[in-house]
Formats: sequence, structure tokens, C-alpha cells
Amino acid sequence: MNPGSKPSNDSDDSSDRLESFGIYRLARQAFDEFWDDSEILGKDYRGRELAKQQVRSLDSVCANIEEGYGRGFGKELPQHLKIARGEARESRGRDERCSRLLSAETIAKRTETLSKIVGGLTKTIRTIENRPNRSR
Repeated sequence: MNPGSKPSNDSDDSSDRLESFGIYRLARQAFDEFWDDSEILGKDYRGRELAKQQVRSLDSVCANIEEGYGRGFGKELPQHLKIARGEARESRGRDERCSRLLSAETIAKRTETLSKIVGGLTKTIRTIENRPNRSR
């Protein structure tokens, strides 16, 4: 399944659907990759402050996708995905502000992943909201 693919209703288990949602996998990857970045950021007092905020926002991307899926496919899912998208945008901007402490290559990789997450969430939200028989 590609990263922007929409959630599937094929399984009765929301956990299975969540794990097959490519955007969620990318969000988990972004969170995991930040561990390495936090080691570097932690060496500078300004970097430590940025790292604290970044870990919260990257965690929130994952957590809001998880909560939205956990609540089912009604009107709450798009709302949680919108929050996750906002947190991903916040994380992308913060990565760019870490340019004095992280390499240009690292920043480019992180912002590319977060841009894919933002784009995939936007596409998924539109798909869900434009579904004719959507639960309200």
C-alpha cells in the first residue's frame, strides 16, 4: 500500500488497518529516526529545548492517527487526522529550525518524510470527507 493510501475497511480489527496505513508507518519511522537526532540536539541547551518539543509533536502525529483509528471511521477520524497533520507541519518546521545543529542531509531527509506525511494525511482526509455514505 502506498503512503497516501486511504484506510481500508477490509479487516474487522482496527489495529490491522492501522498497521497497513502507510502514513502511520511513515509517522512511526519519523519518530524512530528522531532518536538519533535527539542525541545530537541534546548536546546544546537550545537543541535540548527543541528536542523536547519535537518528541512531543512527533509522538502526537502517531497518537492522533492511533486515536482516530481507535474511534472508528465516523466523523472523529478526519478530525484526529487533521490534528496529526498540524503536528506534522509543526515538526517539519522545527526540523528546519534545527539547521544549526543537524546536517543539511538530515534536515532534508526529515522534512521530506514529514512532507509525505502531511500530503498523505491531506489526501486521506479529503477521501474520507468526500465519501458519500460517511457516518456523521
